[in-house]
Amino acid sequence: QVQLVESGGDSVQAGGSLRLSCAASEYIRSGVCMGWFRQAPGKPREGVAGFYTGNGGTFYADSVKGRFAVSRDSAKNTLYLQMNSLKPEDTAVYYCAAQFGVGWSGCSGLWARGSSAYASWGQGTQVTVSS
Repeated sequence: QVQLVESGGDSVQAGGSLRLSCAASEYIRSGVCMGWFRQAPGKPREGVAGFYTGNGGTFYADSVKGRFAVSRDSAKNTLYLQMNSLKPEDTAVYYCAAQFGVGWSGCSGLWARGSSAYASWGQGTQVTVSS
C-alpha cells in the first residue's frame, strides 16, 4: 500500500501563505484520485481539494476556492496544496489521501458526496493561522 507523508504545516499570521506537500512512497500512476482533507478540533473532517492524476482535474471546497490550489509533481511523486490568504478558520490538521481504481467519474463522485473513502492516508500536518 502506498505510504503518504505530509509536510509543510506551520503557524502563520492571517493573510499569510503556506505550501503543504504530500510525498508518496512509490510512483503514483495515472488514474489515482487524491485529496487534501482537514480536521479542526471538535469538527468533522472535511474535504479541501481533490486531484485526479489521470487528467489533472481538480476540486475545491467553496471555503477555499480562489485561495488554495492543488498541484502534482509526478517526477517527485508529490502532491502539493498551495494555501494563500490564510484565515484563522483554516486552522486544522491537514491530511492527504489517495484512492485507486475509481476513475475520473468515481473520483468526481467521491468529491461530490464529500466521501473520505480513500485507501491511503498520511499522518497529517498542523496548520495554525492566528489573527
